[in-house]
Amino acid sequence: MGYFDPKSLILTIFLVGYIVIIYEIYTRINKAATAICIASITWLLLFAYGFRPDVNAQLVDYLAEISEIIFFLLGAMTLVEVMDAHRAFDPIGKYLKTRSKPLLLIISSFVTFFLSAVLDNLTTMILMISILRKLIPEKKERVIPLCLAVIAANAGGAWTPIGDVTTTMLWINGKITTSAVIATVFFPSIVALIIPLGIYLIFERGAYPQIALQNREKEPKSLLILVVGILAFITVPVLKALTGLPPFMGILLGLGIVWFLTDIFHSPYKEREHLRITYALTQIDASSILFFLGILLSVDALNAAGILKQLSVFLSQNLGGYTQIASAIGIVSALIDNVPIVAASMGMYNVPIDHPFWLLTAFTAGTGGSIFLIGSAAGVALMGIEKIDFLEYLKRASLPAFLGYVGGIVCYLLLT
Repeated sequence: MGYFDPKSLILTIFLVGYIVIIYEIYTRINKAATAICIASITWLLLFAYGFRPDVNAQLVDYLAEISEIIFFLLGAMTLVEVMDAHRAFDPIGKYLKTRSKPLLLIISSFVTFFLSAVLDNLTTMILMISILRKLIPEKKERVIPLCLAVIAANAGGAWTPIGDVTTTMLWINGKITTSAVIATVFFPSIVALIIPLGIYLIFERGAYPQIALQNREKEPKSLLILVVGILAFITVPVLKALTGLPPFMGILLGLGIVWFLTDIFHSPYKEREHLRITYALTQIDASSILFFLGILLSVDALNAAGILKQLSVFLSQNLGGYTQIASAIGIVSALIDNVPIVAASMGMYNVPIDHPFWLLTAFTAGTGGSIFLIGSAAGVALMGIEKIDFLEYLKRASLPAFLGYVGGIVCYLLLT
C-alpha cells in the first residue's frame, strides 16, 4: 500500500472521475453513478491509509453538513414539482405573449431573472423552454431568447440564497447572510443580464408570427398552491434571519404545509392523485440529489486529505487577492460544474462570514457558468431539451455572457 502516494492517488481518482462526469453526454454514464463511486473510493482510501485517527468522526461531521443541503434540495424540488403539477406557472405565458422580438427579449429575460431568484435556475430554465416553445414554434427563431434565458436564469439565481445551489451552499454553510448577498450581488447580477440583453436588442428586430397560446384547463386550487409555494420559499431566509432556523427545516416546514393542504383538497378524489405530494415525490430527479451527495463527499475527501489546503496556498501565491481568485472560480465554472468548485473553495479558504471573497464567489460561480453551454444546469437543460449544441451557443451567447460577467465584477468592485 506504500507504493502509491495516497494523496496523488486520491486526486487522480477524483480527476478521472470528474472527466467522466463532464463527458456524461458521450459516455452515457449517469453523473450520479460516477460521483457516488468517486466519493466511496476516495473515502475508502482515506480509511485504508489511515490519514488521521479521527477520519470516521470527520466523515460524520461532513455528512451532517451535506445533509442540510440535500434535505433543502429535496424539499425545494418537491415543492416545485407539486406547483408545476397544479399548472400554477401557466399564467406566466400570458405575460410573454407578444409578437415584438425586442419586447419579448426584455420581458422574458426579466421574468426569468426574478423567477430564478425564488426557484432554482434549472427549474426556471425548463419552465421558460416550455413557454417559449409555445410562443415561438420555429426553433431557429427562439435560439436567441433561450440563450438569453440561460444568462438570465444564472444571473437571477446568484443574488438570493435560494436561487442557485452554490449560493445555497454558501448560505447554509455560514459563509454569507441573506441581507449581505442580496444587497451586494443584486446590482452586479442585473448588470450581468443587462449587458447581453442590450447587445441582443441591437440586432434583434422585427416580429414573430402570431401564435395563439393553448389554454390548458386549470387544476383545482392552482392559485392557492402557487401563493403558498412561493411564500414557502420566501419565508425560508426570513425564518433563518429572525429565529436562526436552519434553511432545510424552513423548506421542510413549507413542504409540510403544502402537503397538508393538498391532502385535504385532493384526497377525496381519485382523479387528483397527481396533485398530491406523494405523487410529486415520485417525479423529482433523485439522481440529481445523489449527484450532489457524491460530489460534495468527494470534495470533502480532498479536504480531509489536505489537498485543498495545498491548492489554496498555490492559488494565493500565484493569483494574488480574493478578487482574482473569485474571478478565476467563475471562469473555471464555465467549463466545470460550479458545485464542486464552490465546495472546494469552502474547504480551501477560512475567511469570515460575508467576506468580500464569499460574496464575489456567489456572483462569479453563479454567472460564470453562462459563458459556455456546459457551465450551468440551465445550459445543460437547454442542450438536452432543445438540442442546441456547444458551438451554436458559443457563437450566439458566449461573448455577450462573458461581457456581462466582466461588467458584473466591475460593478461589484465599484460598489464595495
